[in-house]
Amino acid sequence: MPDHAPCDPPTRTEDHAVVLFDGVCNLCNGAVNFVIDRDPDAYFRFAPLQSDTGERLLEKGEVSGAALNTIVLVEDGEVYDRSTAALRIARHLTGPWPLLYAFIVVPRLLRDAVYHWIAANRYRWFGRRDQCRVPTPELKARFLEYEPH
Repeated sequence: MPDHAPCDPPTRTEDHAVVLFDGVCNLCNGAVNFVIDRDPDAYFRFAPLQSDTGERLLEKGEVSGAALNTIVLVEDGEVYDRSTAALRIARHLTGPWPLLYAFIVVPRLLRDAVYHWIAANRYRWFGRRDQCRVPTPELKARFLEYEPH
C-alpha cells in the first residue's frame, strides 16, 4: 500500500487532521494522550479504528481492513499510515518532536519495518483494554462522534 491514498475532503474536519488509532491498545491510547498534551492548538481530532467513524474514514480513503494494526492520519484529503502517519503527526507537536520528521528521508520500507515490529508486540508489551477508549468530558471535543463496536 502506498504511504498515502487520496481521500475525499468530507472525511476531514475543517482545519483539523484526524488520527485513527487502535482504541483497545494501551500504547495507542497513551500515544493519543501524548499528542493531545503537545497539540495546544487542537489541530488533531481522534477516533478509534474500531468505531463507525473510523471505518467510514478508512472506506473513503480506500484503506484496507489491515489498517487496524496501524495508526492512520487523514490530513488535507490524504490518508497516511504507519511510520509516515507518525512522522507527519510529530511535525505538528510542540517541543523537539517536529525534528523527528527528518526521518521521512529514511526509506519507508525500513521505517515501516521498525513500526511493524513495535505494532506486532504492542499488546504483549503494553496490554490492551476490553473496549475502546471513551474520552473524558474535557477532551470530548477532540474526538469525533462515534459508536464503538
